[in-house]
Amino acid sequence: MTDPSAVADELDLEKPARSRVWGKFFRHYSALFGAALVAIFVILAALAPVLPIPDPAATDWGAVRQPPSAAHWLGTDEIGRDILSRMIWGGRASLMAGVVSVAIAIVIGVPLGILAGYFRGWTDAVISRCTEALLAIPFLILAIALAAFLGPSLTNAMIAIGIAATPVFIRLTRGQAINIAAEDYVESAHAIGLSTPIILRRYILPNVLPPILVQATLTVASAIIAEASLSFLGLGQQPPAPSWGAMLNTAKGFITQAPWMAWWPGIAIFLVVLGFNLLGDGLRDALDPRED
Repeated sequence: MTDPSAVADELDLEKPARSRVWGKFFRHYSALFGAALVAIFVILAALAPVLPIPDPAATDWGAVRQPPSAAHWLGTDEIGRDILSRMIWGGRASLMAGVVSVAIAIVIGVPLGILAGYFRGWTDAVISRCTEALLAIPFLILAIALAAFLGPSLTNAMIAIGIAATPVFIRLTRGQAINIAAEDYVESAHAIGLSTPIILRRYILPNVLPPILVQATLTVASAIIAEASLSFLGLGQQPPAPSWGAMLNTAKGFITQAPWMAWWPGIAIFLVVLGFNLLGDGLRDALDPRED
């Protein structure tokens, strides 16, 4: 039976650690700027159904390729659709693709990495060789190949990006699990007879989560770029549903007549990727115990 006083002492020890992490994060001004950028895009995407904006698929043949104006703040596209509306709705697709694909990579990669790093032996050999084979293929090339095999759709694009990102999480988790398994407290847990599932749940998994969180934040940025690339190639979000990558693909044919069609999706991709990268850098510094 667990001693309540021991649990209370453990919680008391965790409070200063959490305060130190949050204090370091809030002193990291570039990370706060990145978090603000991400928050703006997330809020706009979440509120898209209730915002007073036109239907992103509604056409207006009397307002084809109109420059930014009071009626259309970001202008219109080649068939008169409001670009602001399509930008906001396209952000939903990009953010969902980034988060869902990274979640897929974590769900697959973290357990495999823990198995490889903790059990070693033939388990590690099999998982590591498969991981190295996937890492030999560039991330975007692998995502494109998988998306082409699965078929063009946003769902298949998310699955392809998630599978392509999985090897990074396997390798990172494996390295962390190897280091943690060699710690004295894990050896002590073995000595007192704790079962393997308890050791994995209580000691290994919690200690691999901080670097996984940082890697996940950075990988979301890469996943958003990958989704835009797949949509640009016609392998992601399908028309008439809006997507930043598909908007760029359309805009390339009107770059001289209507350059604003390319400006806004390009700027949006740049800003949201910048935001996630700055946020990831800030989390890495805040969670690093060597940084004060």
